[in-house]
Amino acid sequence: MKNTSFAILTGIAVILMSCTNNNPGSESANTSDIVIIAYYVPGNNFPPDNLPVEKLSHIIFSFTEVIENKMAFVNETSSAKLHKLVEQKEKNPDLKVMIACGGWGGCAGFSDMAASSETRKIFVESTIEFINEYKLDGVDIDWEYPGLPGAGNPFRPDEDEGNFTLLMKELREAMDATGQKLTLTFASAGWEHYYNFVDEKEVMKYADYINVMTYDLVGGSSPYTGHHTNLGKVSLEDIEGTPMYEFMKERAMEMEQKGIKYSARGADAIVPYCMELGIDPKQIVIGAAFYGRAWRGVPPENNGLYQANKGVHTGWAGYSNLRKEYENKNGYTRFWDPIASAPYLYSQTDSVFISFDDTASVKLKTRYSIENNLGGIMFWQLGNDTREKNSLLDAIYEESIKD
Repeated sequence: MKNTSFAILTGIAVILMSCTNNNPGSESANTSDIVIIAYYVPGNNFPPDNLPVEKLSHIIFSFTEVIENKMAFVNETSSAKLHKLVEQKEKNPDLKVMIACGGWGGCAGFSDMAASSETRKIFVESTIEFINEYKLDGVDIDWEYPGLPGAGNPFRPDEDEGNFTLLMKELREAMDATGQKLTLTFASAGWEHYYNFVDEKEVMKYADYINVMTYDLVGGSSPYTGHHTNLGKVSLEDIEGTPMYEFMKERAMEMEQKGIKYSARGADAIVPYCMELGIDPKQIVIGAAFYGRAWRGVPPENNGLYQANKGVHTGWAGYSNLRKEYENKNGYTRFWDPIASAPYLYSQTDSVFISFDDTASVKLKTRYSIENNLGGIMFWQLGNDTREKNSLLDAIYEESIKD
């Protein structure tokens, strides 16, 4: 069953639809006591010196990688951009500017680095040097994933869990030793199996926040359409009677044969699970997607939702482009799924289905964070937002200051 707060939120969705350390987790945002964390990749639409930093509590420059056991940029042109970003604290002195290490496709060095005390020491020392060089406020470890395969990264199923804990502990100790109040976070998956390879109770002694990636819950390679960043909990029973149901039922059985429990997807599924694991709600930050996932060759039944597809139409559609070209435009109609508390777009002419977050859904996620006493909300990534009024960040910020 969904909790009382979420039931209230679902009712609010109907209205919204009509509108187009030592003390981890103790930080407060400049809003209603929740953090608003933006992952950020510099781009022409959002250069470092022209950002809405007054609406953020944290901004995480993405990415560095583990190179020869050290934190380092792959592209040195990133250095000047990070310096420029740090200068933006003049506009918002409370802003925490952080650096992310890893990311999908950038985690090849983690498992080897974390495997010994000597190589962890090299990484930790380089991280402190990096923080000091750029005058940063913290670090986000985006290891995708300890003990599990990601995008071609080496992994150690029997060792990564303990090594990740040691890495976070040693980072925390080194960051505290600087005498500065530095923030340590890490990105986690939005599905339960990930937590079989992380000692979350121990890790959360050292992390301020766990940034739960409640997006990409359905990948572009899926043979069926679905919600990739839904707030509401979607179980097998919720999709019964759709073409996707038999596929997911068979997949669930295959997973169980491998000893992997199939679980419902959605922010309101993983957040209660994290709480059951003993994670303090004030340390949990849920994710919003400032981009969409799109599939082609989708039949019109159920307006394209949970239908077979013929492949990726657009693997990565930034919200600015969705707003400009697709939201109730050019033959695309916006629909709302009350179970998933999520929007989607469908064009019968183009046979294209798009799963995404819009202003209504990010408001609901923000309200969910407040009502459930979570740490806050984060999103990937700021550069995908629109520059028009009523942007996704505007919606998050305005909802956060209503109370």
